[in-house]
Amino acid sequence: MSRPSNFPPSIIPMTPENTSPRPPPNELNLTRIFAAPRALVFQAWTDPAHLAQWWGPGGFTTTLKTWEARTGGAILLDMNAPNGTVYPMSGKFVELVPPEKIVFLSAALNAAGQPIFEVMNSIALADEGGKTKLTLHTRVISKQPEADQYLKGQKAGWTQSLDRLESLVTGQK
Repeated sequence: MSRPSNFPPSIIPMTPENTSPRPPPNELNLTRIFAAPRALVFQAWTDPAHLAQWWGPGGFTTTLKTWEARTGGAILLDMNAPNGTVYPMSGKFVELVPPEKIVFLSAALNAAGQPIFEVMNSIALADEGGKTKLTLHTRVISKQPEADQYLKGQKAGWTQSLDRLESLVTGQK
C-alpha cells in the first residue's frame, strides 16, 4: 500500500485493504505522584539493589546482570514471570541528569538474544513540595512482527511496575 505524502510515517490511513485491528500503541505516557523525595525516587531507578525490588509487573522477580546507571551504561536483566517464563531485556542508558531525568533504550530479546522490539524510555522527575511527580514516556522505535503480543501489555506492565516502585519509596508493603 502506498502512503499518501501528507501522512506521517507512523500513521497508516484506513483503506479497504487496511482494515485489520489496530496494533498496540507505539507510545505510552504515564504520570504518577509519589509521597517520597525526588532523590529517593531517582535512587530507586539507578541503584541496582533498589531496582531489583520493584522492576517488572506484579508477581515478577528481576535478575539484574548489568545495570550501569550512567550515560552509555549497559543494561542486561531477566524478568522472571510467576509461571517460570524468563523475559530477557538489554539496553543502554542514553542520558542521566540526577535527580531529574533518566533516558534509556530497552530491548526485549528472543531466545536467540535478538531484539523483538526496542523502546526509548524517558523518565522525568519533578519536585512537588517534597513529593515527586514522575512522568514516563515510552516510544517503540523498532519491532518485529511478533512484538505486538508483548506490546499490548506494556501499559499494564508499567502501571504495575510503578505501583511496586511507589510501595518501595513510600515504605508500604
